[in-house]
Amino acid sequence: MARSFNLLFALAVIILLHHHSSLATFPSISTDEAALLTLKSHLSFGPNNILATNWSSSTPVCSWIGITCGSCHYRVTALDISSMQLHGTIPPHLGNLSFLVSLDISDNTFHGDLPEQLAHLQRLKLINVTSNNFTGAIPSFLSLLSNLRYMYLSSNQFSGEIPSSLSNLTKLQVLRLSENFLKGEIPQELGRLRYMTYLDLEENLFVGSIPPSLFNSTTMKNIALTDNNLTGKLPTIICDHLPNLEELYLSDNNLDGVIPTNLEKCRKLQILSLSGNEFIGTILRELGNLTSLTRLALGGQHLEGEIPAELGNLNKLRMLGLARNKFTGSIPAGIFNMSSLQILSLVHNRLSGTLPSNLGRGTPSLEELYCGGNNLSGFISPTISNSSKLRMLAFYNNSFVGPIPESLGQSCKLKGVVPEEIGNLTGVIKMILFNNKLTGNIPQYVQGMLNLQELYLKNNKIKGTIPDIICNLKNPGALDLSENRFSGPMPPCLGNATNLRYLYLASNKLNSRLPASLGNLQDLIEFNVSTNLLSGQIPWEIGNLRAAILIHLSKNDFSGKIPSTIGGLDRLIKLSLAHDRLDGPIPDSFGKMLALEFLDLCNNNLSSEIPKSLEALVYLKYLNISFNNLTGEIPTGGPFANFTGQSFISNNALCGDSKFHVPPCIIESPKRKKAILVLYVPLGVGLLVPTLALAYIFLRLRKMRKNAGQADLSLEKRHERISYYELEQATEGFNESNLLGNGGFSMVYKGILKDGAGEDFVQTKTIATIGYIAPEYGQDGIVSTSCDVYSFGILMIETFTRRRPGDEIFTGDFSIRRWVDDSFPSGIHKVVDANLVQLGDEPTDAKMQCLSSIMELALSCTLVTPGARISMEEALSTLEKIRVQFSQ
Repeated sequence: MARSFNLLFALAVIILLHHHSSLATFPSISTDEAALLTLKSHLSFGPNNILATNWSSSTPVCSWIGITCGSCHYRVTALDISSMQLHGTIPPHLGNLSFLVSLDISDNTFHGDLPEQLAHLQRLKLINVTSNNFTGAIPSFLSLLSNLRYMYLSSNQFSGEIPSSLSNLTKLQVLRLSENFLKGEIPQELGRLRYMTYLDLEENLFVGSIPPSLFNSTTMKNIALTDNNLTGKLPTIICDHLPNLEELYLSDNNLDGVIPTNLEKCRKLQILSLSGNEFIGTILRELGNLTSLTRLALGGQHLEGEIPAELGNLNKLRMLGLARNKFTGSIPAGIFNMSSLQILSLVHNRLSGTLPSNLGRGTPSLEELYCGGNNLSGFISPTISNSSKLRMLAFYNNSFVGPIPESLGQSCKLKGVVPEEIGNLTGVIKMILFNNKLTGNIPQYVQGMLNLQELYLKNNKIKGTIPDIICNLKNPGALDLSENRFSGPMPPCLGNATNLRYLYLASNKLNSRLPASLGNLQDLIEFNVSTNLLSGQIPWEIGNLRAAILIHLSKNDFSGKIPSTIGGLDRLIKLSLAHDRLDGPIPDSFGKMLALEFLDLCNNNLSSEIPKSLEALVYLKYLNISFNNLTGEIPTGGPFANFTGQSFISNNALCGDSKFHVPPCIIESPKRKKAILVLYVPLGVGLLVPTLALAYIFLRLRKMRKNAGQADLSLEKRHERISYYELEQATEGFNESNLLGNGGFSMVYKGILKDGAGEDFVQTKTIATIGYIAPEYGQDGIVSTSCDVYSFGILMIETFTRRRPGDEIFTGDFSIRRWVDDSFPSGIHKVVDANLVQLGDEPTDAKMQCLSSIMELALSCTLVTPGARISMEEALSTLEKIRVQFSQ
């Protein structure tokens, strides 16, 4: 019995020890912290990036930026470091975040592969790596994340085929893989994902037909397959099992056959985009039953016949695109009664007839109307002005007669001429194609548009390099290629387009240096290349853009120092160099840009002090120099009086006014300053020794001269005493033309004195430093130890106020002594060096008492009447008392 009990006890001990050992190795918040710090070590970012300082083991993990912890287990459940300009790789340690539910690292520049250890994140429901530079195949281990609901892998460089094993993610609702280099056929297994609501495979290289299984998900709301190489026909039963479908994007593929009549069963359909395919036949009248449609794009096909009048029933339709087909007959009048219609494109068909006489009255929201390249005739009704929002109008290549309505010019402000032939646009001077979905490269025909002066292609999807043919235009005045997908270098030949006034290349992927040739564009008014991948130093030639009012170079990878030549741009109103890698100081020349209203230099590596010259920018309304390495005092004059601390955050070495939320300007620590102050007292006294020695030598030499040279006795006696007035007259008011040199303690002037007989003679004489000499010596030439006491008092004032007696503020009767005397004793804090004492320092009262005692002593040493001054012995004794009192 006892033996059995012992065995049971031993077994219990073993179990308890095993349990304790397991607890010791069980993952905890420390595990999460280690994984995140490892991730941080794999990143490269500027020192001003918030993660560089925020992610620290000295603070709790759950308080870090981008981190969310669960309330029960106190473990990391969400990691969101999106849009933080991070660059690096993902370490396998991230797989240790075993409680992670959401992972969002989108909109950065991560690269490499996704580590297979991410498969350990079994609680993960969302993964978002959109807009990075990840490469390789889509990891098959992602199919092991059984709880995954949302997968965003768009806008990377993934290649290869979609793993069919993704169909194992039975809870997946959103799958977005657009803008990659994926190829092969779309796996039919994706149709098994019965909870799928959003499938986005746009802008890849997929081939083959669309798997019919994709149209069997009753939960599906969005299918996006635009811009691939898909072929084949759409299934005739396409909408039998898609009762919730709202958006169908199949444009820019090679699909053929007829458009299925079955589409009318997708009654919730809001967007139907089939343009840019090879569909044939006619437009289905049944499409008029899809009353929820807001966008219908059927352009660029082989469709023919008449446009069904039933389309006029689509009262919610905002965009109708039927361009580049073979439609015949007249335009149904009902189309011009769709009150929500904003864009109508019917160009390049075979339409005939006339436009309605009430054109414009039924389409108050119409913004763009394209009817060019048809056989339309008749008059253009003046009622078109009722479409007051109209901004784009194309009626070219028709047979309209009569005048252009005057009201048309009033409502649309049309300019230029309408070309006679769309294929020969040599007369066009302005082309506006912005805010579209244009793809491909800039067409070669642009080089034939020799008279083109303004080209606007903003906000499209045009890619490739910016061709040199742009530079061949005769008189380009405006070029806007921003918000596209251009890559490669910025053409140096743009510097030859000297008539350019506006150049916008922002939000692309240009990746070269900024050409120095741009300095030739001396008439350029606005220049914006922000949000690209431009690198290298900003060329100094940018200072040649003397007409510029806007320069925007932010969100690139520029490095090096800011060219001081920018300071010469005196017309500049807006300047942004934010989010780059610029270093060095802010050029002092920036104070010359007197028209500047907007200055953004944040998120760089700028150092040194903020130039005081910026106080001259009286029109400056916005300043952001946050997240740099700036030091010193923040100026308070000029526009700085209106700025807040938001302009200067995360510059840890800045100091100044409390309204900026920075510490007061304290150069040394309190203890250090106290030591310095204690040191200054005996040091000041020590200066007395050489001063008295010089005075003694001076008196001895004067006595020796008096006894030595009898031949010059009359001359010595004649000029033995020289008043300050005589010295001023002899040197022409101490004119710089008479200055022979500067010494460490005095200045040497050439003076011309007149003797009693009226004869002149030249004498070189060392005059005591102006501002330090006692009044009796300056006026009557009387030398005594009281003069030395006076000089010593002035020296004390200079030491503890950090002001020289010769500073510009001290003119006429307003001397440095009077400045101190006027403030003594209640305002002494206004004159002493601010670096010696600050409010809030410890102990402030003791320091102020010490400084007040020193200033009182200095004033006693510098009384006007020599007899009223204390002696040097008394001064030394008083200093010693002050030192002892302050040291206690």
